[in-house]
Amino acid sequence: MQVKHLLLIAMLAITAACSSNKPEVDENLSESELYQQAQDDLNNSSYSVATTKLKALESRYPFGRYAEQAQLELIYAYYKSAEPEAAKSAAERFIRLHPQHANVDYAYYLKGLASFDQDRGLLARFLPLDMTKRDPGAARDSFNEFAQLTSRFPNSRYAPDAKARMVYLRNLLAAYEIHAAHYYLTRQAYVAAANRGRYVVENFQETPAVGDGLAVMTEAYQRLEMNDLAATSLETLKLNYPDHPSLVDGNFVPREEEADNRSWLAKATLGLIETDTPLPPGETRASQDVIRQYEDAEEQIPDELQPENQDEAEEEQEEAQDSADDRSWFSYMTFGVFD
Repeated sequence: MQVKHLLLIAMLAITAACSSNKPEVDENLSESELYQQAQDDLNNSSYSVATTKLKALESRYPFGRYAEQAQLELIYAYYKSAEPEAAKSAAERFIRLHPQHANVDYAYYLKGLASFDQDRGLLARFLPLDMTKRDPGAARDSFNEFAQLTSRFPNSRYAPDAKARMVYLRNLLAAYEIHAAHYYLTRQAYVAAANRGRYVVENFQETPAVGDGLAVMTEAYQRLEMNDLAATSLETLKLNYPDHPSLVDGNFVPREEEADNRSWLAKATLGLIETDTPLPPGETRASQDVIRQYEDAEEQIPDELQPENQDEAEEEQEEAQDSADDRSWFSYMTFGVFD
């Protein structure tokens, strides 16, 4: 980051700290005088001062002629002061108190704008941050709020701008899902990657990310050896996005390389020394461990309990029983002492 950007950030932080003290509002001002001063502050971009005066106007004259207008302009003052949560709270309050107000669509619009700019903080304005890789929570809220505006007030003067922002936000949310899918590919979580790609294809039609979603599905299904699903995804990709970067001369090129799960010794010796033999088809290291534990337990069984020695043991037991039955009554009486 350049030095001038750091200096600018420091200056803005100092300015914000110095202006944190709220100005005092003259208690002798009439309603019209207080409202006019708040208007002057708004026109001069003194939004924090205007916020204080608008709040004072609302509290001192709750049923005055400027009360509703002060509530509406307070949303704008919070928004311009970079206080998105306060702006959304003020907008929700106005919508709840005045659902039939002539300018309630403006409250919906400012609420959407507050969420729209919530991720665009001070650093985002001066640093080359990729918005598609950031938490999409505020973008999703903004999309939903603009959707409420356009559905309830389709003829609003703010509806065209809201619709344009919704297109941008939809593309942003779709791109975020693709970034998440690529992360799962790098972590070899192919099922999760395929689900993310399918979610984009099913829910974000007509966005640039649909082709990327099909490419992710193709790669994930290939890694999972689900050949039918991989072939279907690839054909759809070729048909609808023949110029996609993952297609080279009509052939699919995976974004991530095949995972190398060999041991460090095998990698260091270029495979000359393999610590583990390749697994047969359908087997895993876990299944081999279970089989090995079973074989070890079987070897520890005593010889006399082995199945092949059970016949001899039974014969010896029968002979002992027969010899016991042949003893005389005198032997029984003397417990075998005089046998």
